[in-house]
Amino acid sequence: MSNEDATRENRLREELPEEVHTASEEAPEAPEEDGDRPAELTGRQRLVKGLWPPRVSRAQLIVAVLLFGLGFGLAVQVASNSDGDSALRGARQEDLVRILDELDDRTQRLEDEKQGLEKQRDELENSSDQAEEARRQTVEKERQLGILAGTVAAEGPGIRITIDDTKGTVEADMLLDAIQELRAAGAEAMQVNGVRIVAGTYLSDAGNAVSVDGNKINAPYRFKVIGKPQDLEPALNIPGGVVQTLEKEQAIVTIERSDKIVVDALRAAKRPDYARSSSR
Repeated sequence: MSNEDATRENRLREELPEEVHTASEEAPEAPEEDGDRPAELTGRQRLVKGLWPPRVSRAQLIVAVLLFGLGFGLAVQVASNSDGDSALRGARQEDLVRILDELDDRTQRLEDEKQGLEKQRDELENSSDQAEEARRQTVEKERQLGILAGTVAAEGPGIRITIDDTKGTVEADMLLDAIQELRAAGAEAMQVNGVRIVAGTYLSDAGNAVSVDGNKINAPYRFKVIGKPQDLEPALNIPGGVVQTLEKEQAIVTIERSDKIVVDALRAAKRPDYARSSSR
């Protein structure tokens, strides 16, 4: 081996440990074990953490209360409608037909009244002499109010009702039920045994008789009623109504339709003690 080769070999031996040491120092550090790193949350855990505890704002609370109230009201309405449907479901076919006819008649009366009011409005708006038209309507209104108050006589189509109390079992509240039913069916004027029936009429028992506004009347009780006969008579004959109630008390009820009923029992116009007109 030449001197040059020997020198090169010694140089390599001297440099080799330094390179190995350098490589060992520059080696990357070992990664940390999985136990040193914080565990990541799963999707379900993140969802639960986001929903609980709940964060409710004031606006959300108000909306929740309103929705609860609306739901409760709808539930009550549905329950009420169900009760009404159950009552009608047990009725006979002819009873249902009679009830529908009565509802149609009442609807027609309201429609006629609406058309009459609209006609009055148009006449006031279009009349060339509005003052004269207003005066004419005032007189007509006074006549109508007089009929309702019982201060003037009235005539028109209607029915006559006779209640023969053979056992003396008819009481004041039964006659009052008949009056209320007739009013609901559209009766415009009525009297019983010569006593005019008005809005403030009251009835009470008086032994074996009945007192109407302090006037004692005895059986048989005879009603004269002005109104549409096709509405008045069925209203008394509905199932469980006035006629059936009286017949259970062994009273005999007779109803007669007529094209002309005269209600001529009058009441004195009462002057109010304290009320005065506010018109100037």
